[in-house]
Amino acid sequence: MIKVKSLYVCQQCGYKSPNWLGKCPNCSSWNSFVETVTPSTKFGSTRPRNANAGPKKLSEVEKIKLGRIPTGLVEFDRVLGTSNAFSGVVPGSVVLVAGDPGIGKSTLLLQTAAKIGGLYVAGEESAEQVKIRAERIKGNFDELFILSETDVDLIIEAIRSKEYRFVVIDSIQTLVTGDLDGSAGSVGQVRECANRLHRLAKENNLPIFVIGHVTKEGAVAGPRVLEHLVDAVIYLEGERYHSFRILRSIKNRFGPTAEIGIFEMTDKGMVEVANPSALFLEERGEGAGSIVVPTMEGSRPVLTEIQALTSPVSFGLPRRTGSGVDYNRLQLLVAVLTRRAGLNLQNQDIFVNVAGGLKIFEPAADLAICLSIASSVLDKSISSGAVAIGEVGLLGEVRRVGNMEKRIAEAKKLGFNKFITPDQAKTLKEALNLAFKA
Repeated sequence: MIKVKSLYVCQQCGYKSPNWLGKCPNCSSWNSFVETVTPSTKFGSTRPRNANAGPKKLSEVEKIKLGRIPTGLVEFDRVLGTSNAFSGVVPGSVVLVAGDPGIGKSTLLLQTAAKIGGLYVAGEESAEQVKIRAERIKGNFDELFILSETDVDLIIEAIRSKEYRFVVIDSIQTLVTGDLDGSAGSVGQVRECANRLHRLAKENNLPIFVIGHVTKEGAVAGPRVLEHLVDAVIYLEGERYHSFRILRSIKNRFGPTAEIGIFEMTDKGMVEVANPSALFLEERGEGAGSIVVPTMEGSRPVLTEIQALTSPVSFGLPRRTGSGVDYNRLQLLVAVLTRRAGLNLQNQDIFVNVAGGLKIFEPAADLAICLSIASSVLDKSISSGAVAIGEVGLLGEVRRVGNMEKRIAEAKKLGFNKFITPDQAKTLKEALNLAFKA
């Protein structure tokens, strides 16, 4: 018979204490003790041994064919991955979905659960409150079960009492186990509850989606081991005042990373965006400081507009502000424009924005950022049919990036006919001359 007790374990050196300590007496580290479940056996009892637990040759391991389960949302399936021509969630996988408050995590997974059918565990809402949200979405909820509970052991018992195709936990920070004394959301509680759900998923080939809170810095709240434990980590991103939502894969054991799905948040829930490039460029205007760049988001190119605005400094130091672009990269590109292209930007405030709320961090957007800034400071418009692709080096050279053919092909589909790339311009000066050439 196994008896369960909890101890406080130092995460730095492994020192154990029956009570929480602010400073570890063994390694002197501060705030390193985490409550941990420690099973112990009574005298004379032994733990049952699994006859198949010994090491095997990988070639002798039996292959089990587990077909993916489509979520009913093509954009969601794209992010989860594809194998053997089937897209969707892998049975037995644990997927962590994180994002800012109010971004649409619960809405997206409620829609998914309605399409697949399964159990929705509401730790933050009552069943009646979930019902109100479901009526707004107007899906088919005949095969969806609701459980309003926060005790992870009772949740696991409920899951085992019936065969479900799909389980959603909303959220992991609200779950607790009576084997620990810590409050919901503490490091020990989150880690132990996640471990128990992970074992349940693997033992029963049951896909479990776990919603996770994020901190002010945008990282998943709780221990880092949570992200290591799960099979996939997916972030739902978006600007508060934009209706677009981007589902981005950060980690995926069964599919590609950095893949994205694009949705639009409406009063009826999440609506898939079939052609994101056309949507991002739908309201594009003409004028100085604007150019289009094809960026690779996972396996597909997405065209978006880079906007720049320069203004003479009234007093003090010039400002460099970027929305949707990396700040340090922006500083570097401004320095290259000043030194290698001969533009006087030392007395200019510079603001760069990616229209539509998309975030671009790949170097392929370097040339577009430089051209948009130059266009604004020179007050010269770039042709509305032009796109720019290329990485800009510190010497002012323009370098090639991957998937050039895919990017250009997508741009041609949308009617663009002028391409400023490393094949046409080897240096930043040449690119500037080509951009402003009539």
